[in-house]
Amino acid sequence: MTRIKICGLFRQCDAEYVNQAMPDYAGFVFFEKSHRKVTMQQAAQLREKIHSSIPVAGVFVNAPREQILSLCRAGVIQIVQLHGGESEEYIGGLKALLPGVPIWRAFRVRAPEDLTAAQQSTADLILLDNGYGTGEPFDWSLISGITRPFVLAGGLTPQNIPQAIARFAPYAVDISSGVETERQKDREKILAAVAAAHGAGQENMEKPQNRPERSGQKE
Repeated sequence: MTRIKICGLFRQCDAEYVNQAMPDYAGFVFFEKSHRKVTMQQAAQLREKIHSSIPVAGVFVNAPREQILSLCRAGVIQIVQLHGGESEEYIGGLKALLPGVPIWRAFRVRAPEDLTAAQQSTADLILLDNGYGTGEPFDWSLISGITRPFVLAGGLTPQNIPQAIARFAPYAVDISSGVETERQKDREKILAAVAAAHGAGQENMEKPQNRPERSGQKE
């Protein structure tokens, strides 16, 4: 079943909304230029409020490795999500220092060539996006030939999530601005997005053309 991540939580009430909706993942943004950016202290407080069964991803853009290590070792985040120009060497270093912690690597999709690097990435899971929180979808037809599990992000809403899952059966969908009203998380939209993803994912599983096995993904 396709999973869903609600990303960009930054208020205490956001944690409450997530607990009510019970997505598969939540996310904190540690990128300085984002209006959703949280400090390590804010993130720790939010993590305490979020249900323990929901893993939290930390979103980073060319962050110092020490920051990521501190957050993981403190139990604030359980997944590392990279959105900058992080190299394969950088990813390898994190894997060595954080054994067992899934590393997700985001790729901006503008042309078919952009998928080449994504396909070859040593990250545990790749995320295909339009950019840095633009809220706009990229040309989904570009990813029709992808052969590894991926997270779909960018321009998703509760309304188009079922279409995206039916078309691509991604490992997960990642939504942030699509569940916001006036740049703040909206409880009703979060509930609707999670219901749409889980409902569409279940429907997809019941079809004869089930997706290929995804045995290599860490939970």
